[in-house]
Amino acid sequence: MHAENAISRGKARAGRRRGGAAVTISLAAGLALVACSSGGNSSASGTSSPSAGAKTAACPTSTAAAGAGTPTAMPSGNAGGLPVAKTIKKTDTSTSIVINPKGAQIRCATSGITTTKDITYSSPTTNGKKSDLKLDVQVPTSTSGKKPLVIYLTGGGFVMADRTANLNQRTYVADQGYVVASIQYRTTKDGATYKDAVADVKSAIRYLRANADKYSIDAGQVAVWGQSAGGYLAAMTGATNGEKSFDVGSNLAQSSEVQGVVDEFGPADLSELAADYDTAAQKANYAPGNSAAQWVYGPGTKKSVADRTSEVAAADPATHINSRTAPFVLFHGSADNLVSPSETLNLHTALRAKGIESTRYVLTGAGHGDLSFTGDTSAAQPWSTQETLGHIVDFLGQHLK
Repeated sequence: MHAENAISRGKARAGRRRGGAAVTISLAAGLALVACSSGGNSSASGTSSPSAGAKTAACPTSTAAAGAGTPTAMPSGNAGGLPVAKTIKKTDTSTSIVINPKGAQIRCATSGITTTKDITYSSPTTNGKKSDLKLDVQVPTSTSGKKPLVIYLTGGGFVMADRTANLNQRTYVADQGYVVASIQYRTTKDGATYKDAVADVKSAIRYLRANADKYSIDAGQVAVWGQSAGGYLAAMTGATNGEKSFDVGSNLAQSSEVQGVVDEFGPADLSELAADYDTAAQKANYAPGNSAAQWVYGPGTKKSVADRTSEVAAADPATHINSRTAPFVLFHGSADNLVSPSETLNLHTALRAKGIESTRYVLTGAGHGDLSFTGDTSAAQPWSTQETLGHIVDFLGQHLK
């Protein structure tokens, strides 16, 4: 009954967005108003309407890694690069909401966001080497008072974490009245595993709670939002609410728990990462010693993630679901040829089985975020429509008061 009610609520929200041109325009003008300029300044309008005659323009994009989740280039030494599937098995959508996001792209109205860059939030040591981890924080300034916090986690195939990625969508969300912090986290290129990266995310949350007054943050209202590898980390962070083993480093008096998770096309069970794909893609994804294997077993491993060993199981967010796990919203493209769509489906199913609120959207024909570095310049468009971002803002509005 819980699952059916959640689907009905989600379909009702989706129906309101697709109910005609007037409804779409209302959403764009109210809930989905964005405010950006080429200089990165914008304002937080929350759910209010824009001022009369407000001018809008295309939202700013990052210079280094624009788009939704995937960087414009992968670093050298990426164990064969990104294995791209040629065939994708259709997955069950009976518990998901299917949308066809071909509508208008997000637009930006000039106003005020204060951006502070290069903030060192943690300085962990990995294999004897110290790293100064940075974050960039956007604070909407057109409204007073403290605001909920959204931690953004970029993708990068477990080998890189460029916090400058996805500026357009981050600024969009900031304009809704949220403080948005995009963070760098450790990857396999640093000799790190998923345990280190999850610890980094939780360190960033504790740091920002400790500095809540400085950045106008409501410390009791925090969500994590990630794409691809960042979606995985968002899921791990929300699933492990209450687990102290990942809380290491500074500001340990602060909580690292979150009140919501937005997971866009993130992996989960790495032994099923290529379950929907052709034999060649499966072989590449499960190659011994590749980036997924290093993410679980550590640098220099000769092991594979093909088998669900105890280590692979421990790296699966579903293994950590507990009564304190945060509510989830998950998104996946039906044409994703880098992370099997069944990855978010299986996590969604596991969350609901444990009584955790979860809604999953399937974007018809959408791939794996921004794949412009492969020559596919249109791949990011479904992920930056007013409809898709509207569902994210809707979820944040429900769970961050």
